Amino acid sequence: MSETQTDPVLDEAQPPSGETVRLSPLVRRRIAPNGGPFTATGTCSYIVGAESVAIIDPGPENAHHIAALLEACAGAPVAAILVTHTHRDHSPGARLLQARTGAPIVGCGPHRAARALAEGEFPHLDASADRDHRPDRELRAGEIIAGPGWTLETLETPGHTMNHLAFALREEAALFSGDHVMAWSTSIVAPPDGSMRAYLESLDALRSRDETIYWPGHGGPVRDPRRFVRGLATHRRQRETAIRSRLEAGDRDIGAIVGAIYQGLNPALRGAAALSVFAHLEDLVERDLARCDGPVLLTSRYAPV
Repeated sequence: MSETQTDPVLDEAQPPSGETVRLSPLVRRRIAPNGGPFTATGTCSYIVGAESVAIIDPGPENAHHIAALLEACAGAPVAAILVTHTHRDHSPGARLLQARTGAPIVGCGPHRAARALAEGEFPHLDASADRDHRPDRELRAGEIIAGPGWTLETLETPGHTMNHLAFALREEAALFSGDHVMAWSTSIVAPPDGSMRAYLESLDALRSRDETIYWPGHGGPVRDPRRFVRGLATHRRQRETAIRSRLEAGDRDIGAIVGAIYQGLNPALRGAAALSVFAHLEDLVERDLARCDGPVLLTSRYAPV
């Protein structure tokens, strides 16, 4: 998607799937073989610890990936299976891994939308929601999962999904940021599954923390995360300003707005861009900064206040 000079500098280098890589003394990564336009080279699954381990985001329902994760553990018991959020590229593998290890599934709760469907609306990302996810323990902000030499603190980071969590590894000042913050791409925020207001509030909350590196759900690490997160927030607020400008210029539907502000966009990403504009418009209408000619829908017509 088109970027301005104040946007975050994205890292287009994407690590390959199919190999286990040691990232730090406590963290190893294996990327699931589910690469695509919205997943980079695949979902990043992380193994934390050595003597006894936690596995974060086991990924899609792929038995070969689960077997590779267990092989990488080299016989160390799996103490916990942590899940950041309930999209099918992150959470279904937890059930396969639990069947192999007996380890508890902890982290995010069952999938939930940001709001109820409006009349005539359907959930555009419904196919990506893992509605079978039922953790053994739902974690809340500040709760801890720990093992020999490692401590994971839970952060609530709603927006991409409303049950999204991140996990801070205290011993290494690192954050497993799921799909909330990624180095290779901005996160999709799509109503009614997600909420732009919640997403921006979650970004603001991260800016007060002291982690020095993020390990995201896709792509490589986020370095200098405070600056990067600030850039993400600026990018979203500039996008909001651009949308309001297009309304003032006479654009009334989301397709016209996407065409004007996402020039040169890969056609495969137009749907995601439309959902992002929709999320901004929903927030603008709620804040009385835009108006709609009926229910706030992807197909509605919008106007400036």
